Amino acid sequence: MSSSKQTLPTESQALTGRATPITPSLAHAVKGTPLNGEIPQGMAVLTVGMGCFWGAERLFWQQAGVYSTAVGYSGGFTPNPNYKEVCTGLTGHSEVVRIIFDPQQISLDSLLTLFWENHDPTQGMRQGNDVGTQYRSAIYTSSDQQYQQALASKALYQQALDTSITTEIFPAATFYFAEDYHQQYLAKNPNGYCGLGGTGICMPPR
Repeated sequence: MSSSKQTLPTESQALTGRATPITPSLAHAVKGTPLNGEIPQGMAVLTVGMGCFWGAERLFWQQAGVYSTAVGYSGGFTPNPNYKEVCTGLTGHSEVVRIIFDPQQISLDSLLTLFWENHDPTQGMRQGNDVGTQYRSAIYTSSDQQYQQALASKALYQQALDTSITTEIFPAATFYFAEDYHQQYLAKNPNGYCGLGGTGICMPPR
C-alpha cells in the first residue's frame, strides 16, 4: 500500500475530475424512493463515512424513519469523481452514505449512535483491512445544529474509548453520487463484502 494513499492530497495535487456528474438512473433498490430527486419537505440529510460504503448504506436503509440512502463521494477536491479515481487517493474524497431521514421518526442522535457503534472511529486513514484516505471516518453535517450535535456525540463516545477518535466532522460539501452498481450494493449482492466492524463499545447514556 502506497503511503500516498494514506495522506490527503492538497487541492493542487488532486485529480482534475470532470464537469459531467454521475447521475443515478434507478430508484432505491430497497425503498423505491428516487435517488436524485428533491429532498422531501420535513426530511433532513446527514452524510457519513464509515469505511467501505456498501455495508454502511445497508445499516442505515434498514432503519425505520430513513426515507432513502445513497452512496457517493465527499470531503475532497475532485469534481464528479469516479470510483477508480477515488481509489487512487488523489481526489481527497471519502466513501460516504447520504442518509435522508424523517426526524419525527428517527432522531439525529439515534443515527449518530449507529455511526459510532458500527465502525472503528479511531483508525485514521483506514477501516479494518481497507486502507486509504477514502476509508476515513467522517461526518458531514447539513446544519449548524447537526454540526454541534455531532461534536457533542463525538465527545461523549470518546469518554468510552481508550484511543483517540480520528473522525473528521465538517459542514457538508458537495455530495457526488457513486456509480449505479454501488447503489444498494448489498441488496443486489446479498453475499457481497461488508467491511463494517465496530469497537464493541456502546455509546454512553446521555
